[in-house]
Amino acid sequence: MKLFAIVLSVWMLFYPLCPIQTCSAASATPPHVIYLTFDDGPTDSTTPKVLDILSEKKVCATFFVIGRQIKGREKIIKRIAQNGHSIGIHSYSHRYEEIYQSPSALLDDIEHCRQAIVSVLPRYHRKIYRFPGGSFLCPNLRDAVTAAGYRYYDWNAAAGDAEGNFTAQELFQNSISTSKDKEPVVLLLHDGVGYRETIKALPQIIDYFQKNGYRFKTL
Repeated sequence: MKLFAIVLSVWMLFYPLCPIQTCSAASATPPHVIYLTFDDGPTDSTTPKVLDILSEKKVCATFFVIGRQIKGREKIIKRIAQNGHSIGIHSYSHRYEEIYQSPSALLDDIEHCRQAIVSVLPRYHRKIYRFPGGSFLCPNLRDAVTAAGYRYYDWNAAAGDAEGNFTAQELFQNSISTSKDKEPVVLLLHDGVGYRETIKALPQIIDYFQKNGYRFKTL
């Protein structure tokens, strides 16, 4: 818990205020809004179970996908889109040492990932991006991403499911404590391989925000 708190505190020093799009332009922004965001999918072990829960709870989310993991999981990508969720670019390789070498290396990786999505969803046109690890890791590359026409989105709350071996209850508590006084809430979760506790925590997280008057939207 201490390590997670330290990491989140350092991140908050650099958190950029990015504009956020809603999935329902016709309605006024409600008093409370939450954006569930999932990084590092698609995977066979986690993403379908996350989608099952979202469907059961009737809420939408945003999936920042890794391009190299799309091949062989085309049905999962199609299901994400068909269920009304948003798909964003996270990376093709997710190898920090490669993609953060230079602006051109980063943009090449982004384009590679975009092409992987388009190969499954030919009408895909979204230009939303999440830096692996967060944009605070490479502030010198932010301008290159925006100049290429992308909006990048970090987060202002996190379950901490990639920070340590937390239980589902701890992930739930992290989600609640880090989202306090945030408006809107952009909650970081993961749907990579082996996130069993995230799957267990997700229904409780959704129930909490629904009971507290939050509306779920996509980026």
